[in-house]
Amino acid sequence: MKHAVVSLTVNGAERQMLVAPGTTLLDALRENQGLTGTRRGCEQGACGSCTVLLDGRTVMSCMVPVETIDEARVDTIEGLTPPQGLHPIQEAFLEGFATQCGFCTSGMIMATAGLLAKNPDPTREDAVRAISGNVCRCTGYEAIIDAVLDAARRVSAAGSARAA
Repeated sequence: MKHAVVSLTVNGAERQMLVAPGTTLLDALRENQGLTGTRRGCEQGACGSCTVLLDGRTVMSCMVPVETIDEARVDTIEGLTPPQGLHPIQEAFLEGFATQCGFCTSGMIMATAGLLAKNPDPTREDAVRAISGNVCRCTGYEAIIDAVLDAARRVSAAGSARAA
């Protein structure tokens, strides 16, 4: 078993890590980088709790062998949070009561971030499709869908405020 050196840009910072063959992006983030906001759930790509952005696309990090993404950009929930407080997506989830136990929340928020990066004005159907790979066992989905749509309004308003 020959280990590989993988270079990634994680949350804007260049990182190099030595990984064993078959190490998943999830394991590299949690165990090599200490980024535990990305949750370990089913480890089969079915629950969405490990959702991150990989070069701007939402992926289930438990399904990505890290040695296959050398030189990629990875964004996790830790990178979404600005130093001055919560990201508008996080605010929408908290204020909309879209979090219960919180286990699925980081994956839901990252799926929302991926959606809004591509589509800043999503429909309800877009929101449903964006979170369709993420399982929540506590809230049902209405509060989460509402939070995704509220997040879109908040992100758009924040962008408008910066442009002014």
